[in-house]
Amino acid sequence: MKCINKLLLPLLLASFIVLAGGVYYGQQCYRQMSLVPFTGPGHAHAEGTKYTCGMHPMIIVDEPGSCPICGMNLTPLKAGTGGAGEEPAGERKIKYWQAPMDPTYIRNEPGKSPMGMDLVPVYEDQASGGSIISIDPVTSQNMGVRTDTVVRRDMQRTIRTVGLVAYDEPRQYSINSKINGWIEKLYVNETGQQVKKGQPLLEIYSPDLVSAQEEFLLALNNSSALKQSAFPEIAAGARRLLEASRQRLSLWDISKRQIARLEKTGKVEKTLVLYSPYDGIVNMKMAYEGMYAKSGMELFKISDISTVWVYADIYEYELPWVRVGQEAEIVLPFVGKKRLNARVTYLYPYVEPKTRTVKARMELENPGFKLKPDMYVNVYMKSQVVRDALAIPAEAVLHSGEKKTVFVALVGGKFEPRQVQTGIQDDEGYIQVGQGLLEGERVVTSAQFMLDSESKLREAIRKMLEPKNDAPEPAQSGADEDLFSDGEKEKMEDLFK
Repeated sequence: MKCINKLLLPLLLASFIVLAGGVYYGQQCYRQMSLVPFTGPGHAHAEGTKYTCGMHPMIIVDEPGSCPICGMNLTPLKAGTGGAGEEPAGERKIKYWQAPMDPTYIRNEPGKSPMGMDLVPVYEDQASGGSIISIDPVTSQNMGVRTDTVVRRDMQRTIRTVGLVAYDEPRQYSINSKINGWIEKLYVNETGQQVKKGQPLLEIYSPDLVSAQEEFLLALNNSSALKQSAFPEIAAGARRLLEASRQRLSLWDISKRQIARLEKTGKVEKTLVLYSPYDGIVNMKMAYEGMYAKSGMELFKISDISTVWVYADIYEYELPWVRVGQEAEIVLPFVGKKRLNARVTYLYPYVEPKTRTVKARMELENPGFKLKPDMYVNVYMKSQVVRDALAIPAEAVLHSGEKKTVFVALVGGKFEPRQVQTGIQDDEGYIQVGQGLLEGERVVTSAQFMLDSESKLREAIRKMLEPKNDAPEPAQSGADEDLFSDGEKEKMEDLFK
């Protein structure tokens, strides 16, 4: 057994040494393969040509060779991929004039920017939002690239929302007693009951009211007795006392007719009737026969629904289309889809925190009470027409955070990314363009994402190919330093951010 262990230990040690040597040899071969230039036949290229890997486009070197990642032969970087130093042949033509601090502010002629700076020219071979890319017609057709023209048009939007029927707030009334007492009888004893002005509501017994009637009768008799007094001051005092007693009953909501009957009969009534001072329906009843009612206690709530309000919820992005006085159409979905015309009478100056909407109010006449409070209705509001607005199809805009980009189709199968400022969007799918485009230009309306990715890739390559500052090469102390310089590493990190 000891002999076997003595033989096995050297064998394991020898295997480990061979394996370590193979790993070391493989690393050395990998380094040499990444640095050996490829000099096959037919691969002579002009001086200054850059080389890249078809599978790893972030690999860009000055000499031909093999890709350090996959080992494939590097291919020359074609002209027009964003390399620095490329100049178009012939005279350069100005495409438009642009503000130096705001790339979306462009004009057809030189001038001043909103900040007071001189506009700078942008030539046909330049792009304001990235690299100009070229695609042959066959590839463009296979990608499904479609374009549309930047035009001026009248824009209008119809806002469809849900409305809620509510009471007309100034036509809601609270009925209460101004004296303490017991309710002897209720004439209106149902919620929802319709009442008319002057209709009796209830009979109330109040000791204070009985005393007030007796005081009124005493003042009445006293005034009659002193009417022929030889002292005018005494007669005037009796009249003032009578009027004070009469006013006291009136302030306790005792009607003039009841006071006249009391004056005529001279009999004190145990209970007195309270009458409705308004027309409407009873939408709240807190009074019951036999209950004790304190002064100021709300007994009924009466609402006049001959006119109602409709509240419509407007989202924040729809607010630019809504104005006071704007026409609206109310559709009753459960009443034969009847349509009623209305106008926006008020926009509330706050946002509902739960729904994140702003309420627009409309007032409607309600004959026959077809509109019932708390009923849902459909609301259609047609906005005012925005005349002569520069517009493009909404699908042409790429939204990326705070930036909005469109691709402008140029001649020769070229496409330019350009930042724009947008405004309102209408019912037909067009969006207003405030800045960044000129009338008559053509914008891409489909396959923009592929164009966007290609533009960003070429922009990254162009940045990587910018002239480097003269600096000593770093010492080759490891595999990472051998393959890439520090500047190239930083640019590769920027590429994948």
